[in-house]
Amino acid sequence: MTAIAHFDDHQVVALARWLEADLAAAIDRPMWTMSTKDAEEALLSLTRVRGQLDALLMRVLRQAEAVGAGMDTGATSTANWWSQATRTTRAEAHRLARLAKTLEGHDEVAQGLASGDLRTDQARVIADAVDDLPEAVEDWVPAAATRFLLDKAGEHDAKDLRVLGRRVLEAVDPEAADAEEARRLEAEEADALAAASFSMVDDGHGTCHGRFTIPSLHGAMLLKDLKARVARDLRKGSAGGHGDAERPPALTRHRMGRAFMDYVETRPAASTPKAGGVAATVVVTMDLETLLGGLKAASLDTGGRISAGEARRLACQAGIIPAVLGGPSMPLDVGRKRRFHTEAQRVAMGIRDGGCTAAGCDAPPAMTEAHHDEVSWGEGGGTSVEKGRLLCPPHHRRIHDPTFQHSLDKHGKVRFARRT
Repeated sequence: MTAIAHFDDHQVVALARWLEADLAAAIDRPMWTMSTKDAEEALLSLTRVRGQLDALLMRVLRQAEAVGAGMDTGATSTANWWSQATRTTRAEAHRLARLAKTLEGHDEVAQGLASGDLRTDQARVIADAVDDLPEAVEDWVPAAATRFLLDKAGEHDAKDLRVLGRRVLEAVDPEAADAEEARRLEAEEADALAAASFSMVDDGHGTCHGRFTIPSLHGAMLLKDLKARVARDLRKGSAGGHGDAERPPALTRHRMGRAFMDYVETRPAASTPKAGGVAATVVVTMDLETLLGGLKAASLDTGGRISAGEARRLACQAGIIPAVLGGPSMPLDVGRKRRFHTEAQRVAMGIRDGGCTAAGCDAPPAMTEAHHDEVSWGEGGGTSVEKGRLLCPPHHRRIHDPTFQHSLDKHGKVRFARRT
């Protein structure tokens, strides 16, 4: 295919025709001649180019909307005409049209996409996060939030950026973030409480089916309990067994269902309404200031956040482990007196590590074991939080496997490599 250029073509039109022809020719070329280095460079370069083409496409789309492209066909909008003409789904066409309009108010994000430094989904996440900032923030905050997220985009994908975007106000203006988070969490908790529901029906064949809606806090309590029961049963079943030693068993729906049955059958008497207990062992981490009446939100070891008022209420209940930062705490470094980490140490390591510390592993704290880092206990090492880390059973075995060497990356994650 040969590109046909016309002397009166707009530069973008000429570029589009040339790309269409040249890319078609490139795709037909044999790929088996590419070396590993060539393939790596091509993938990285083409990924950057794809973002740049999206940036150009969205600028052209905005101009097309401005001049009414496609409207003479009877289409109700340029996006609808473009969708039909290119067989792009209407949802995707309008999603890109909205992003094109949004980026007109985010020059730095648009420039990052045009330069190839951003992916399109990253640009969308950053723009949305900045637009979602509270209206009451000071004038300098949106620009600071944009710069913060653009900097993080060099190391994080769109999924991680979305998480950072939800907390970006805390990074650039902590005081405003505390007040806003307190307001938002209290409103969410009130809405969740009002929407709580439970329904169950027996199908007449020995099985019950149900649906429920509960606040995230109570969902975290239930999920953590069920995961712990699955982990306990798997340990019992694998003792002396021949399971897959390379990866932890999956949390299947059946295993979780069996764990829920166990939960119902063995729930402690203290968890019934007349005892006033809370049926969970979720760790609530809060500042001493929060415990004494401050506004700053508290964290759950499951990754969630709750308001200060809810944290103070739970600190008085059984079944909750309050971890207060800046206040009195249990001794966590027992040196050489014990070989195994205590329950208090495991709780602290779970809060710090968030699960298995091997790179790429997402095993939760309940599915991990405590490892003596740096110097093993048998070689004279101490048992402490500082010199320990959490690893899932397969990675714990691997770190002691002499056929592998390990190192820590810049994020403190363990990476393995087979010895040569």
